[in-house]
Amino acid sequence: MADKKLNGTVIVTYRCNARCTMCNRYMAPSRPEEELSIGAIKKLPKMYFTNITGGEPFIRTDLKEIVRELYKKSDRIVISTNGFFTDRIIDLCEEFPEVGIRISIEGLQETNDEIRGLEDGYKRGYETLKRLVELKHPDVGFGMTVQDRNAPDLVPLYKISDELGMEFATASLHNSFYFVEAKNVIHDRPMVAKNFEDLVNELLKSNQPKKWFRAYFNHGLINYIYGQSRLLPCDMAFDTFFVDPYGDVMPCNGTKDKEVMGNLNTQTWDELWNSEQAEKVRAKVRHCDRNCWMIGSVSPAMHKYIWKPAAWVLKHKAKSLLGMKAYDMHELKVVRDYEGGRVTKEQLDACSTCDMCAQVNDGLSAASKADAHVYETHEAL
Repeated sequence: MADKKLNGTVIVTYRCNARCTMCNRYMAPSRPEEELSIGAIKKLPKMYFTNITGGEPFIRTDLKEIVRELYKKSDRIVISTNGFFTDRIIDLCEEFPEVGIRISIEGLQETNDEIRGLEDGYKRGYETLKRLVELKHPDVGFGMTVQDRNAPDLVPLYKISDELGMEFATASLHNSFYFVEAKNVIHDRPMVAKNFEDLVNELLKSNQPKKWFRAYFNHGLINYIYGQSRLLPCDMAFDTFFVDPYGDVMPCNGTKDKEVMGNLNTQTWDELWNSEQAEKVRAKVRHCDRNCWMIGSVSPAMHKYIWKPAAWVLKHKAKSLLGMKAYDMHELKVVRDYEGGRVTKEQLDACSTCDMCAQVNDGLSAASKADAHVYETHEAL
């Protein structure tokens, strides 16, 4: 197992300058002096892909050093950011021309700024994207967390990305300790699903196979917002992992409470990955009922179980080539059942991870909890 390359996500900080409506992480930031050190990063295993995320990763002024160290471990690195710190992003990309940059944009200008809570957030993010394109940076894109408020902007935003020749990633609302949120839920499922359906058909029109598989991913998001079982198995903690700012290694960021396999500050990678505690966490993953559908867990599963998405892609791309409507969300039984009144909104809400009464575990250390009121301020950032 030690020789097998893994898929890793490195959460370098919980500090964030955005105030997103679907994520309360900014109210539960990490303490800078407790955050992941270069020494801990040196203990990470070989990876075929690494995502660097936060919080907002570019808040860390030593991010270049982190990237430099991770390139000794990983074949490919992508950084998820809100794009606000344009100069820092450009500076890093000039030193690391192969690094991927994914900027979170939650819709067109008015919608994005309302959801993200960042003054001129859309302009700053879009300006960063434009500058990266001008520099001919080879791996640039943006991502959108789709909800009731921004679903109508989904296809228009995709078309902007397509015109700019950029990657376009999607997600939907999730609840977990990572987002410090338990009350996220889609209210108008048919409306949101219809916008996803339109995006799937746009993707299937493309000549790029990668977009056909993204269509499958978005098909899975419709399935997810209707509260159904995952289309593919979840193998988090087996060939994929997350590490948080404290060096805690976790299966993913989608669990209700933080599930820790071990800690990089006190253990070697082999010790924690092969530990009894790690096996206990893997057993929980095997019986997890949250049915998350996030790219961090789905992308490795799509590669591992490639025949399932490939069969779906062949079927729907063939329909597109024949001039037929390639995709209809009604191929999902739950969509038909909901429209036919055989399933109620209340039943679907109960299938979601939304829990209005939950006490959210934010995964912070005691010291970070004590200082949270300081590090959530703009001045501290």
